[in-house]
Amino acid sequence: MTLLLRSFVLALLVLTLNAVPADAASSKTKKAATKRTSFETFVVQLWPAASARGVSRATFDLAFKGVTPDPSIVELTRKQSEFVKPVWDYLFSATAPVRVQRGITAHDAWGDTLSVIEQRYGVDRSVLLGVWGMETSFGGFTGGKDVIRSLATLAAIKYRGTYFRTELLTALEILQQGHVERSAMRGSWAGAMGQTQFMPTSFRTFAVDFDGDGHKNIWTSVPDALASSAEFLRQKGWQQGLPWGFEVILPSQFDFRTGAHPFSDWRASGIARADGRAMPDQGEARLFLPAGAAGPAFLVTANFDVIKRYNASDAYALGVAHLGDLLMGGEAFRAAWPEHEKPLTQAQRIEIQKTLTRLGYAVGKPDGRMGSRTREAIRDFQRRRGIIPDGYPNERMLEALRNSASL
Repeated sequence: MTLLLRSFVLALLVLTLNAVPADAASSKTKKAATKRTSFETFVVQLWPAASARGVSRATFDLAFKGVTPDPSIVELTRKQSEFVKPVWDYLFSATAPVRVQRGITAHDAWGDTLSVIEQRYGVDRSVLLGVWGMETSFGGFTGGKDVIRSLATLAAIKYRGTYFRTELLTALEILQQGHVERSAMRGSWAGAMGQTQFMPTSFRTFAVDFDGDGHKNIWTSVPDALASSAEFLRQKGWQQGLPWGFEVILPSQFDFRTGAHPFSDWRASGIARADGRAMPDQGEARLFLPAGAAGPAFLVTANFDVIKRYNASDAYALGVAHLGDLLMGGEAFRAAWPEHEKPLTQAQRIEIQKTLTRLGYAVGKPDGRMGSRTREAIRDFQRRRGIIPDGYPNERMLEALRNSASL
């Protein structure tokens, strides 16, 4: 090979090697540009719907000035700790000493306001404190995301269909009505706002101007935030005088019955409250085993389900309830959690849901979140096969499902 030819081949090789990352970079740039263009198109197409809701052009333009898609949002949709953490880890975090101490301080500061709210709305202060503490650590952190940007990002990719588009339009209405300045409309990655984390549609329906200043200010007005949560829970069916539930001790050879039954029936079955107090004379409850038969047992009422209207997670509702009880002088749970158990992976949880679906159970989309439908399906599967029907998904349950599906 001549020197000239060798030089030509070497130059060609260098050009080829350099072209690969250049092409890759170009492709990445094009994808980013396409996403921006798609987002911009979404915003342009949103204007007629916003205008129809009474949003002015000035408010609309101010809301979207400089707004671009948030690339971190999609990943955050997969990381809701109340659905993926072991329940005991979630609860330990929810009732950490620093949070409890903050709650005691908050109760001391706002006790009189809570008394008035409790009387007016009929919702126990303990659950209001529990929600406030769980959502923002008593106002300590209300979320650092731009709510308009978060909602627009989720709406543009059609995450959960049209849900976030509706929330975005409602957020624009809130800005138009002057309840909050554009720069102050900050919250969670999903668009939850204020000290007790209302989505915009919840704000529209349940927020109240408790302090009487002309604004429904759930961001910086503690009275407005707490009263708005009380109104939410009241409208969702909170029953005054009914506890959310309590920890219980099960007798040996218990039949693990399901469904709601009067407290008197549970008492007759041999169940006793863990704190030694008497069962309520009125009302009914159902058995709740968040970590299966090997962990603490609870009787929970319809008010527990009302808490879940705030967040559909059983762990969240238990965290709210327990934190509120602790702040009112209640005790820690007495039974030990099965911390020795290895938690299921995301893939294993999805496998459980897919296997249940193949066996004819309607558990919804297999997303790895062990919600009430999945637990009820597990409970039915266990009952039919002579397993203790505690509804708890663990490795033994997964193996039983695999064996059944292979038959």
